[in-house]
Amino acid sequence: MIANRLVFRRMLSWIAETGTRFSGSPEQQADPAILSDDFIFTSAPYAMSHASTIAASGGRLVAAWFGGSLESRPDVGIQVSLNDGSGWSTPFEVANGIQPDGSRYACWNPVLFQPDSGPLMLFYKVGRNPRSWWGMYTESTDHGQTWCTPGRLAEGILGPVKNKPVQLPTGELLSPSSTEHDNWRIHIEHSNNLGKSWTRINPIEHDHGIAAIQPSILTHGENRLQLICRSPHKRIAESWSSDGGKTWSRLQLTPLKNPNSGTDAVSLADGRQLLVYNPSTRRRTPLNVALSHDGRHWQDCLVLARGFGEYSYPAVIQTGDGLVHITYSWNLSRIRHVVLDPEKLPCGYPGQ
Repeated sequence: MIANRLVFRRMLSWIAETGTRFSGSPEQQADPAILSDDFIFTSAPYAMSHASTIAASGGRLVAAWFGGSLESRPDVGIQVSLNDGSGWSTPFEVANGIQPDGSRYACWNPVLFQPDSGPLMLFYKVGRNPRSWWGMYTESTDHGQTWCTPGRLAEGILGPVKNKPVQLPTGELLSPSSTEHDNWRIHIEHSNNLGKSWTRINPIEHDHGIAAIQPSILTHGENRLQLICRSPHKRIAESWSSDGGKTWSRLQLTPLKNPNSGTDAVSLADGRQLLVYNPSTRRRTPLNVALSHDGRHWQDCLVLARGFGEYSYPAVIQTGDGLVHITYSWNLSRIRHVVLDPEKLPCGYPGQ
């Protein structure tokens, strides 16, 4: 294990110093649905960049990720970059794991979310590892330019573990979360006051030892919801709710292959469901976009990156102009941003 980590650190350092591009670099993408495809930054003062998130706020895009020498090291903090249409700004740190007593822990898995009204939200975790971390929160009232002093979430509340909350027609927020200290368990956190306080919904039941973490929430009409989850079983797991997230079906495996890697999904304005994932059982490559009309029958429509390397941990949103924005980790050293026109992805409709 130690030898593998040493090799990995050396690989990250080599990538950062040389700017090496593996297959999957922007020049190789030619699908008409891809409007732009590039790095948020080309160099950084740290070796590792991972677990990105993206939101639209006040007419600009805001992206965040954790960056540092290596995942779980105390120097890992939360980085942010802004894009007002003229390109991405130089990344800047908005949070770290420094404690009141001077000790420091790693930051993990930031999640940005812009509700219909109110400040831009940023959730993240702090701790030695996912089994002992705790939830943190900060917000921005100027669309990502400045951030409030972070605060710890209430005991038992982690916030969204990897993927964004959803806002229901009632205004309620549902946050997809999970824990790893007592096996891998999925749960939902609910707020009816725009995040001022949260209530934890009991963990979702599962069959035959199925484990899962890092859910995304999809909406199917007014009250029907779906969870898409990472699992260690080489397939994506799912759960369904027919009462707006109050109760959920037992967790089950889908036919979708996945190498125990993070995914993300979004419900499109045209009624289709869009999923970004690694359709493999062994490696975090390729990285694909799949579409579905019902959340059960999925069709791979686009390959974002393939070949040697790791293309992983995507985040996806749809902005008010109908475009889809995807960010993901490129070889754990940089963050890629892809803009898609979903109307040019003619799949995922009923009957296909």
